[in-house]
Amino acid sequence: MAMARASSGLAYPERFFAAASYAGFDGSPQSSTKDIESRFKPDVALILYALYKQATVGPCNVPKPSSWSRVEQSKWQSWKELANMASTEAMRLFVKLLEEEDPGWYSRASNFVAEPEPVVDVQMNHNSRVETIIENGNALPETKMISTENGSLMDTQDKDVVSEGLGSVIVYDQWIAPPISGQQPKARYEHAAAVVQDKMYIFGGNHNGRYLSDLHVLDLRSWTWSKVDAKADLESSELPSPIVVTPCAGHSLIPWENKLLSIAGHTKDPSETIQVKAFDLQTGTWSNLKTYGKPPVSRGGQSVTLVGTSLVIFGGQNAKRTLLNDLHILDLETMTWDEIDALGVPPSPRSDHAAAVHAERYLLIFGGGSHATCFNDLHVLDLQTMEWSRPTQQGEIPTPRAGHANVTVGENWFIVGGGDNKSGASETVVLNMSTLVWSVVTSVQGRVPLASEGLSLVVSSFNGEDILVSFGGYNGHYNNEVNVLKPSHKSTLQSKIMEAPVPDSVSAVHNATNPTRDLESEFEVGQEGKIREIVIDNSDQEPTKAKSGETGEQLMAIQKAEKEELESSLNKEKLQNLQLKQELVEAETRNTDLYKELQSVRGQLAAEQSRCFKLEVDVAELRQKLQTMETLKKELELLQRQKAASEQAALNAKQRQNSGGVWGWLAGSPPPREDDA
Repeated sequence: MAMARASSGLAYPERFFAAASYAGFDGSPQSSTKDIESRFKPDVALILYALYKQATVGPCNVPKPSSWSRVEQSKWQSWKELANMASTEAMRLFVKLLEEEDPGWYSRASNFVAEPEPVVDVQMNHNSRVETIIENGNALPETKMISTENGSLMDTQDKDVVSEGLGSVIVYDQWIAPPISGQQPKARYEHAAAVVQDKMYIFGGNHNGRYLSDLHVLDLRSWTWSKVDAKADLESSELPSPIVVTPCAGHSLIPWENKLLSIAGHTKDPSETIQVKAFDLQTGTWSNLKTYGKPPVSRGGQSVTLVGTSLVIFGGQNAKRTLLNDLHILDLETMTWDEIDALGVPPSPRSDHAAAVHAERYLLIFGGGSHATCFNDLHVLDLQTMEWSRPTQQGEIPTPRAGHANVTVGENWFIVGGGDNKSGASETVVLNMSTLVWSVVTSVQGRVPLASEGLSLVVSSFNGEDILVSFGGYNGHYNNEVNVLKPSHKSTLQSKIMEAPVPDSVSAVHNATNPTRDLESEFEVGQEGKIREIVIDNSDQEPTKAKSGETGEQLMAIQKAEKEELESSLNKEKLQNLQLKQELVEAETRNTDLYKELQSVRGQLAAEQSRCFKLEVDVAELRQKLQTMETLKKELELLQRQKAASEQAALNAKQRQNSGGVWGWLAGSPPPREDDA
């Protein structure tokens, strides 16, 4: 059976203009710049502005502002980055972003928006009935599907249909979206959920890669959400200082006495070991619980199962992304950890699997994933003998999956959602834990929250009968929707009549397998397992608002258009990535050229330094030679003076000699001979 979904509201483009008017982008009395800034965060307001301009004006062709304010420049840049995005895509993204920021905008905007006739968006060859529900005193049309069999409408007064309170109609073995009021939690996955006294508590999770720490509660009688303003326990004797509730995802939430226990989980700054936090439902306070013994290493994606007064923890993935298959038990009465070395062949290391306990003795592990493979194997641990075994599964064995949610109702183990790299698991399956026979309860069609990874599933009562309640999940789109299924008695009996029943659970667990079979089956699972990846869409899929009389061809055209838009966004991201790579290569080239130029300058500088050194040496030599020349010059001048003095002395002597001959002649002395001269 397909999940029946219905919607009421305006079709595009009227829905976009209603959203724009509500958000304050149309110049209406309700809109003003101050009102927009106070209602949305700056980055959200910029995106909404850009989408509104793209949808109403088209691509940005105005010149870049030069003297405007920084705000105007940011608005222009946001609009410009949308490039040639189609106006229809901009309209849808505008409405989608507004719904994420203000989930209840449409109900509040209905006060000034004309509401059209309700339309049904279903893909079933069944009849449907449109019922009007009363919410917050306003009559809002809402379609509730009542499944038909063999072409005839089921009697709404039959036992298979239960109605209560807000006019919610629940059909056996079919998922229904109940009318929800109050402020819904932020869309998320890998959160944790638990039910206490007809109230479903939601804690933590992951949204856009950010861990959350908020706590919300859904009243399952009035279907009203409210946020719990939790605080740290300032008076706890075990706490030296107040604690800060750390955002986390992939953790487990277990109701115990008057508390909710939050165990393990991925955090931004992981601790070395598993932490146990407690939320007191009476005082509304968080506190850290002190444990004893050797606690397990911190992790997320593990399974935590309450068995009597103990918690059984198996597997998960630690902060270093190492997959685990260890087994630990926490005694809640003594708060003491105990690591178990069980016999037999344990399940291979994995995370995001499902675990349940049967007859307070047998721990069942199903599915999960490693870094490369998803599993659909079933393992059983006897908690009395502490021995692993792998029994033979019967019936319609589910496909390999990870990130699925599970809950037990009596001896029936219901599993919802999960997925592999191809798609989400669309079947809601049930295992009779006594006979180990699988059967399919129902199926959904399309990319809906029930075919998601990381959703939560709890069991509660509705008008005295059991109901399954799912919330959140991720399938390329973060969800915060609530869906309800009421299992019928025939789904419980169906698994018993498909195959011959096994006498008791002990024979079903122990007689169906042996160690050799374990190894062979592990090999088969390794061969048949699916490559597990988390497929992240660049933009979320929005449910199509179908008009009355819309044909299948039109729906296919819309889906094709959305596919083209996604491909366009992907191509845009690829182009931007290519441009960034090219810019990186160019920067590296420039860096290389600059380095070569620096080396060349260094070489030239070294050569100049060497030449300068040689010149200094030459100058020193020349100075020395100059000093030598000055000394020689002085010596030469001295010699010249001595020579002149000698020549003068000789001349004087000659003159004296000549004057002495005259006086000798006068005195009668003979003149000197030629020979003497």
